[in-house]
Amino acid sequence: MKTQLNRMKFIVVAIAVLMGMQSLCADEAVKPKTPELVTGRIWMRSYDFKDADTEMEYAVYIPEGYDTKKSYPLMVVLHGLNSNPRQILNYPGLTRLAQKHGYILAAPMGYNTRGWYGGRGQTSRRWDPMNLGELSEKDVMNVLEIVRGEFKVDSKRIYLMGHSMGGGGTWHIGIKYADIWAGLAPIAPATFRSSDDLVKIKTTPVILVQGDKDRLVPVRGARRWASRMKELGMTHKYIEVKDGNHIKPAITQLPAIFEFFATHAKKVPSNKEASVSDE
Repeated sequence: MKTQLNRMKFIVVAIAVLMGMQSLCADEAVKPKTPELVTGRIWMRSYDFKDADTEMEYAVYIPEGYDTKKSYPLMVVLHGLNSNPRQILNYPGLTRLAQKHGYILAAPMGYNTRGWYGGRGQTSRRWDPMNLGELSEKDVMNVLEIVRGEFKVDSKRIYLMGHSMGGGGTWHIGIKYADIWAGLAPIAPATFRSSDDLVKIKTTPVILVQGDKDRLVPVRGARRWASRMKELGMTHKYIEVKDGNHIKPAITQLPAIFEFFATHAKKVPSNKEASVSDE
């Protein structure tokens, strides 16, 4: 009798252990796995964009040798019309310069390839979806928040750069969330803002790049913004590339952009919660 009781106790304990192991395995199966860190190359990622009810893609570049004990400057990079995050991070020399200068790069989609990052307004009946501008802008700010939360970012050295539509987005988001950025780099910016808005970012350093033979974004617009920055006494650099078209300056002037950013940092760290300046 005693032997039978001991045997039953053993069976009960064994079943309990087995069930516990199955439960642990089930828990492990449903837990999302943290992706292994990818450094030294473009890393495509995605997140749950709740406001858009979709999984949204973005790209990052984490320099090889990334050390969690150090803080790194971050450059948010905005692509042009009908482009995407991978394409702009593939601009010749961009990731090489990020590696050389120790930068993290983050390239959001901006909801889709033609969202304009909010620079053409928040909503329109002509857009699909109607709040395309709002979603495009939010995507940029979401990616910024994700990257700041997951990686060691120097909050005094967060920069914004963009080309064409992304250049216009750089003006728009750079002005709207002025307290975040240590510097801006609009390249051939297709913008719908007035250069008078520069009064809101008088203390933000800006490097503006433009080709004088650009047929898509005429040089007169960049000259007007450069002139206004000079009038306001802003810390700025205007590079007008002789015989430069719409693409060439975005590649040849990347070293100058990194050099400019290297000499400018915020005195006060930017908050992780972005505040919107008065518009």
